[in-house]
Formats: sequence, structure tokens, C-alpha cells
Amino acid sequence: MGKYKIAAIGGDGIGPEVVESGLKCLDAVAKYIGFELLVERFPWGSDYYRAHGQMMPQNALDILSGFDAIYFGAVGDNEIPDDVTLWGLRLVICQGLGLYANVRPAVMLPGVRSPLREELSNKINWVVVRENSEGEYAGVGGRSHRGFAEEIAIDASVFSRVGVERLQRFAFDLARTRSEKHLTCVTKSNAQRFGMVLWDEIFVQLAQEYPDVRTDKVLVDAATARMVLNPSSLDVIVASNLHGDILSDLAAALVGSLGIAASGNLDPSGNNPSMFEPVHGSAPDIVGAGIANPIAAIWSGAMMCAHLGEKAASSRLMAGLVEVAKANEVLTRDLGGAGSTEDVTKATIDALERDDLDLEGFNRIGS
Repeated sequence: MGKYKIAAIGGDGIGPEVVESGLKCLDAVAKYIGFELLVERFPWGSDYYRAHGQMMPQNALDILSGFDAIYFGAVGDNEIPDDVTLWGLRLVICQGLGLYANVRPAVMLPGVRSPLREELSNKINWVVVRENSEGEYAGVGGRSHRGFAEEIAIDASVFSRVGVERLQRFAFDLARTRSEKHLTCVTKSNAQRFGMVLWDEIFVQLAQEYPDVRTDKVLVDAATARMVLNPSSLDVIVASNLHGDILSDLAAALVGSLGIAASGNLDPSGNNPSMFEPVHGSAPDIVGAGIANPIAAIWSGAMMCAHLGEKAASSRLMAGLVEVAKANEVLTRDLGGAGSTEDVTKATIDALERDDLDLEGFNRIGS
């Protein structure tokens, strides 16, 4: 029986609530399949900051490096500036552990309503591959003359050949595994003349190595329109840190809610533990109300299982989510339902423990 050490960081807001829901589902599927998750919880986040003056301890990365994977909730607090919380926790982990590939699937689940017409929304089956360690979120820049009229603030986008190439190569390899075998490069090289031009050039060079993958390139502003008006024209999307962040949030809204948007922050080399988290924020307005949507956290847990090599567990978790969505009886209010976090969690566990569960339910729509 396999055993995996998991570091669970609930973080802020609804993060701890959805992480605990996800862990219940993960524990259930692990018992059903026959492996063990050894979970250690870490109380890092804004409350930790209030007590210690930092979002996590100085040796946090050393601690995390001893785990097989990280399961993360959310970051963000009404009382602490967002740049302090984000840079004090999530971004430090991603950069410090080399988690350069942020993978965000967007699939229209049966039973979930989209703001798009049904004939369009049913065509959504995307994976956004976002560069996760440099680009617009490199953290390079500064401020001077603070408080004076001549105060300036500079943020520098950083694009390295090694950073761009490894991310794009990951996206090409992923596209090669999917039925459409189609990769779209999102850029803004008409206006950003240096980093984005390098991004384009590397994409053209790599495409020569993948003749079996169809490719195209689109400017980021045009990409947003294409996602809404012609969703079937997209499959795998590769984008820079900022562009991938924005486009994946749009993708989540188009498939019904940020509450069902999952992600994995991956170190494809396997040298460091990868981190899996729901895309939604900390939602401080609903903390403790018991109405947070746990689907994104559960889906992220399924991605974690697949990453750990427990493919059967991943398939069963996703099939359980499909059953819950398709039934359209126990959904949270962001999806038009009246169910609680616990209701959705219990319904998912009940579904995944069924011996007659349709294990191909998700594969038919998500591959």
C-alpha cells in the first residue's frame, strides 16, 4: 500500500474550510482504492502573520521539501495588504520550490449552468498552462520618493529563455496527450516588444519539434473574445504569468463559477513537492457560513492524486464530482443551489464510494 506525506496549508478565509472538505474526500477515496495519505496541517497564513509578523516561518521551504505534495487553500485577508499575504506565502512557495507550471483545467460539468448559451458552453474543454515563476510576477522593481509628487513605482517583467522554454515545452507535451492535440500561444508581442517577442520566438522554435501538435498564436485581448465566442477553437492554452492568471479566471466564470476551478502548481522535474489549490480566493465575506463551494478543492485533490501516481483515485474523485454536478440536487449557492459545504462534501463521498460509479463520466468530457 502506497503512503504519501501531504502538507496541508488551509491559509486564509474559506481556505481551511475547503481544504478540510477536500481532505475528507481524499481520505475516503484513499481507503476505497487502498493507499494512505499522511497529512500534516500547518497554520500558516494571515493569523500566523498577526502572531509572528510573517506569513510562515523562515524555514518553511525546508519543511515543505520533505513532503510528497502540498494541499493549499487560499490567501488574502481584509486587514493585511494583498501584496504582503501573497508574497509572504503562495508566491514564496511557488518560486522557492521551482513550481513553474501552473495547470488550470476548465471543463463544463453536466448540470452546471454557464453564462454562455448551452451550444457554446458545452464546447469548453480547456487547460490553461500558466508560467508560474517569473514574467509579470517576478517581483522585480521598486519604489522611490515615497509620498512626494515625483514618487515612482516600477514593476519589471522578467522573461528568461530557460523559464519560457521549459514552460512551453511542458505545454507542448501536455497538448500531445489530449485528443485535439492543439496548443494556442497567448501573447501581447505587438505592444510588449521584448519579453513577449522572446516568448513568440521560442514558441515557433519549439513547434518544429512537435509536428503532431497543431499550433496557433493569439493576442491576449483577442483570446478573451475567442474564449467567449468560439470556445471549441481552443484546447491547451499557454500563457505568461499575468495573462494565464486572468484567462483562467475568465475560463472559470464561463464554466459556472470560480468555486469549481482547480489548479496544480507543478515542478515537472519531481525534485520538489508540487502544490495543489483551488483558484478561488479567500472570500472573507462568507467565512464560517458553511456555504463555500468545495468542488475546486476536491478537484485539486484529484489532480494531486494523479500527480502522485494514484490515477484510479483521481478518476474516482472526478467521477464522483460529475455525479454530484449532474444530479443538480446538492450544489452551493454560487452554482444556483442551496447546499452547504458539508452537503457537497458528503454527496461527493457517497458518489465515489459507489461500486457502480461511472468512472468514464469525466473522461468523456475532460480529455
